Amino acid sequence: MKKFFSALIKTLLVLVLVLAAGWYALGEGGPFEEKGQQLFGMFQEKNGAIEQSAQDDSEEESEITLEDADIAATSAVEPSPTPEDLTTRIVFTGDVELSEYVQSNYNRAGVDGVVSSEIKSLLTDATYTMINNEFCFSERGQKAPDKQYTFRVNPSYVSLLNDLGVDIAGLANNHVLDFGRDALTDTFTTLANAGIDYTGAGSSLEDASKLIVKTDAKGRTYGFLAASHVIPVGSWNVLNSQPGEFCFYDETDLLNAIKAADSQVDYLFVMVHWGVEHTTELTSYQPNDGHKFIDAGADAVIGMHSHCLQPVEMYNGKPIFYSLGNFIFNQNIKSGGGGAVEFSIDENDNVTYRIIPITASGACTSVDATGYSYVESISPNAKVDADGLISE
Repeated sequence: MKKFFSALIKTLLVLVLVLAAGWYALGEGGPFEEKGQQLFGMFQEKNGAIEQSAQDDSEEESEITLEDADIAATSAVEPSPTPEDLTTRIVFTGDVELSEYVQSNYNRAGVDGVVSSEIKSLLTDATYTMINNEFCFSERGQKAPDKQYTFRVNPSYVSLLNDLGVDIAGLANNHVLDFGRDALTDTFTTLANAGIDYTGAGSSLEDASKLIVKTDAKGRTYGFLAASHVIPVGSWNVLNSQPGEFCFYDETDLLNAIKAADSQVDYLFVMVHWGVEHTTELTSYQPNDGHKFIDAGADAVIGMHSHCLQPVEMYNGKPIFYSLGNFIFNQNIKSGGGGAVEFSIDENDNVTYRIIPITASGACTSVDATGYSYVESISPNAKVDADGLISE
């Protein structure tokens, strides 16, 4: 506003100077000449003063504007985190095996050729994502004898796990040693170089049973363990030969690891490979061990291996997902064949559980909207709503 008035006054003075100049010119050599010269000189001085004033005003306004900007910059603070910002989401998937079909899709269209946009967002938007890595990353080793299916993937495809937002890989399963110990150690190196933590296999029992700890924006800590009850030969057990897998045919070591981890983290998740393939029926040891793991301190047990969804059980207020089946695997996954689970912990430490059934066609995984009612139908004491939220 101050600048506006200065400009207005300046314009008016210029107009007066023009008139004075005309008066001076018309009166040159006549009775108006002296008066015209006096007025002309006077208005020139006034105009010079006003011009300086306007310039000063402009500089002052610029200084004020810069000062205001500096104040705004220095006084600006990060916006307070919203409840959404303080909600931690942890996603676990079923078995991941990067078959030739999956690799072909990835080569052609990147991660969008492997999963739908909804599945991609589920994984990449999660605070932490953990998969069961059902293969070895290597180009070395000899195929395990007398084994119908063996899975080995070129280490370059670890980029697909990065594109999916994978943070942790569970290596306790019946395929990670399909091509021997050199291939297993290559898997360790590949994952580590890609910035992906792993647990469930290692160069010693301590290494294979290591607790992976993550901390969220609120300072809450989360622990991750993985162990297998399914290996083809005893030599895969890290107790029998190293490197090897963390196994729980005898639950003692896993129970000890759970009890030790319980005092180190706020929330503890245990991924286990167990049960029988291609059935929703549980073995007698699955609920028995699952209850023991919860009693020892696990906040959730997440099972794998069956290649199909198995029941969800709520035990002492904690969930046991007996199997998430497949997630990325071969060319097709039929309805009921697999899924993922999402744990959400809000700013007030309220925990919700959501299962996401999946299907796959042409080696591309997507959400199976018909699967929610199916999960509820096979689960003894868990309700599943239309969004997959689980309650007792």
